[in-house]
Amino acid sequence: MGLLNKIFGGSSEPKEEKILPWIALKNLEQLNDIEEKSKTKAQVIFKHSTRCGISRMVMNQFVDAYNLTETDLDLYYLDLLNYRDVSNEVGYKFQVLHESPQILVIKNGQTVAHASHGAINEISLENYI
Repeated sequence: MGLLNKIFGGSSEPKEEKILPWIALKNLEQLNDIEEKSKTKAQVIFKHSTRCGISRMVMNQFVDAYNLTETDLDLYYLDLLNYRDVSNEVGYKFQVLHESPQILVIKNGQTVAHASHGAINEISLENYI
């Protein structure tokens, strides 16, 4: 492996894993909390398919670019394969057609921005703080 890193310019230093302030979205009751909390602070839902390579790639890009804190907004992570009922209700409650991966920004109880796939990383979350 060391030889391949030298040939292809890889670093021998392990990359430090960035940890985001994720809040696990696992139950339907949390959606009412998100709606209520969105009246004072932006709420972001990241829907992720744990079996999809594209979803993993987009999520990694999102994590690498993320530069906000818990005081800026609440960041929810939804494993849509394990919590399909929650994923479906997100679409109904916030009026967004399901896609994966997908991000929703909720303010004042409404979806103010959403995107899927590569467009997720084009949303500037700073604009919703």
